[in-house]
Amino acid sequence: MPQQVRGVIARSKGAMVELVDIVIPDPGPGEVVVAVAACGVCHTDLTYRDGGINDEFPFLLGHEAAGTVESVGEGVESVKPGDFVVLNWRAVCGRCRACKRGLPQYCFDTFNASQKMTLTDGTELTPALGIGAFADKTLVHSGQCTKVDPAADPAVAGLLGCGVMAGLGAAVNTGAVGRGDSVAVIGCGGVGDAAVAGARLAGASTIIAVDRDEKKLAWAAELGATHTVNASDTDPVAAIAGLTGGFGADVVIDAVGRPETWKQAFYARDLAGTVVLVGVPTPDLRLDMPLLDFFSRGGALKSSWYGDCLPERDFPALVDLHLQGRLPLEKFVTERIGLDDVEKAFHTMHSGEVLRSVVIL
Repeated sequence: MPQQVRGVIARSKGAMVELVDIVIPDPGPGEVVVAVAACGVCHTDLTYRDGGINDEFPFLLGHEAAGTVESVGEGVESVKPGDFVVLNWRAVCGRCRACKRGLPQYCFDTFNASQKMTLTDGTELTPALGIGAFADKTLVHSGQCTKVDPAADPAVAGLLGCGVMAGLGAAVNTGAVGRGDSVAVIGCGGVGDAAVAGARLAGASTIIAVDRDEKKLAWAAELGATHTVNASDTDPVAAIAGLTGGFGADVVIDAVGRPETWKQAFYARDLAGTVVLVGVPTPDLRLDMPLLDFFSRGGALKSSWYGDCLPERDFPALVDLHLQGRLPLEKFVTERIGLDDVEKAFHTMHSGEVLRSVVIL
């Protein structure tokens, strides 16, 4: 039977979010109902609320989550009731041209649940990134559920569902940071600091964190940065060169996503170095640079989608590393809040007071 639970929705562009009753249908073929244990408050949810993704209101917000499988639909074999899972928003299809080329991280036909969750009056909800986890329970496709060790704290494990995986994967997967490499990360919010942690995990010898906020730089230092640069009073390009023997970093990660920071990343890398763009630009931003500079400096210019992750490969391994004490994911959880605190958490996010607020259910 369909279930009535609580959920946080955005009814219209820019309006304050509301905690309301929603209806979760029984899972159909390939679908799973998950009892959500924890869900991080990500900037993408705020972008949904403000109409920056699309206008398919009302949105059921929340996507960076972990929980327990409650029930499964016909044909689901990958998970069963009782499994502890991290939710992901890129359930690969296995049959598109990217998957067939052995590049499933670029899958062009990812899965979501077919049925709609609704308000009690029958109004269909659009789940954020196909998940909608600011709710007691949510309906997703089985491919969006990745089993991990249940010993992990849900508030910590759930962060792999978006921001932490995006930043960590930008370093490890997209940037291919290796032992002894020099790495610079521009922008030290949740994603940037996850890139710092990823660079440390990969064995980088020099990790330079760049930001305008001393609090964020302090967080980066806790997560593995060997040097910090305050861009409000220091030229990041010159500073990075000075910390790398005058050459520039092997890998520079732009976790901001603006033309100014991307140019800094481009010129702060060594010859034949790699630039990774993981900060998401807005559609209006443009870049104007001499084409000769692209030719003469060589190297690689990459964008990182979701940290180029494969959830089935990456989530269990990263949770295991965390449980072994080798990946301090717990440092990303700044505060634990309730479902009725999401609007307040959006304001806290803007003020730069937290790495992550996490809703506990």
